[in-house]
Amino acid sequence: MAGTPSGSPDLVVVGAGIVGAACAYQATQVGLSVTVVERGPIVGGTTGAGEGNILVSDKEPGPELDLALLSIGRWQALADLPLEGGTFGAAVEVENKGGLVVASGQSTLDGLDKLAAQQRDAGVEAVPVPAGRLHDEEPHLADGLAGGYLYPQDMQVQPMLAAAHLLRLARRAGATVLPHEPVTGFLRDGERVTGVRTARRAIPAGSVLNAAGTWAGQLAELAGVRLPVAPRRGFILVTEPLPAIIRHKVYLADYVADVASGSAALQSSPVVEGTRSGTVLIGATRERVGFDAAMSLPALRRLAAGAVQLFPVLRDVAVIRAYRGFRPYCPDHLPVIGPDPRAPGLHHACGHEGAGIGLSLGTARLVAQVLVGDRPDLDTYPFRPERFAPEGAE
Repeated sequence: MAGTPSGSPDLVVVGAGIVGAACAYQATQVGLSVTVVERGPIVGGTTGAGEGNILVSDKEPGPELDLALLSIGRWQALADLPLEGGTFGAAVEVENKGGLVVASGQSTLDGLDKLAAQQRDAGVEAVPVPAGRLHDEEPHLADGLAGGYLYPQDMQVQPMLAAAHLLRLARRAGATVLPHEPVTGFLRDGERVTGVRTARRAIPAGSVLNAAGTWAGQLAELAGVRLPVAPRRGFILVTEPLPAIIRHKVYLADYVADVASGSAALQSSPVVEGTRSGTVLIGATRERVGFDAAMSLPALRRLAAGAVQLFPVLRDVAVIRAYRGFRPYCPDHLPVIGPDPRAPGLHHACGHEGAGIGLSLGTARLVAQVLVGDRPDLDTYPFRPERFAPEGAE
């Protein structure tokens, strides 16, 4: 890192969602002084509208799966961290529930067999569950499914609690957190980024980290660089509290294809899971409609129909609310992590789409290692910010 002006932080993190919170915490753990600035309330963006997924099951072998495996290990270690009266894992509702991916027909199961074999080669636990054993895992699952795979490493966390506690730990280590303070520009020394400017103050710093989620592309523009991060809207239904009738995170294998799709049109595949409070979360839809936050009846109907398709027992269950959020989408479905050579001093940790909760701790680990000059645990080249072609050249 470049020299930091006296009294200024080593790092300004822009964004106080789960990725920014994780990066702030990890930066303090390697000895950096940190200031976090957030345009709105803490976890007021994507993190506050997420399900809390920490998944390896939905990722094909490659850089994202490698990052997911690194992150899973970090989540498992952090879950055991002592906090007052318990552990971090208990405080943020970490659940090692595992994921069950099911196939509706034989052709889909064949594809799932191939994916699971590739995932196992990469270090993922993927246990085949034949059709006749599906009800052993999920007694209320629909009949007639072709089979599936159990992924014991899949986890769930309460994302708002996780981000809040990570920021709490960062503050304990000396970090400053400034909510409701949007960044309006960057401080520069020639081409080098040397801090940020908000409506209230200038904050000089050794480095700046763009962890602004769906607004990361707009923030990058203020520094004169292009990141094609766009919002991808999704809806979730929440049922009335029920007995614990769903044991895992359960979804149709079609969900994997929807995650990897580049289509802007509405896509939906059923994803169903219970929570500690007894409510059932029902997803997932994806569509690119800008920042249009309007409710979509077609999307909600698809969610309800998909949930009943997987779990007929939910047919007469009341839905108590629906909410939506915007995933920070990148066209190649990989996050942006690392220093930006186009604006020295600026780093990025954004573009995780719907996987930001699960990938946050691995991302934070890589960011901190780069900032202090250590060799990263993973090759960060696939995540490099400058990989995108100039606008209009794709």
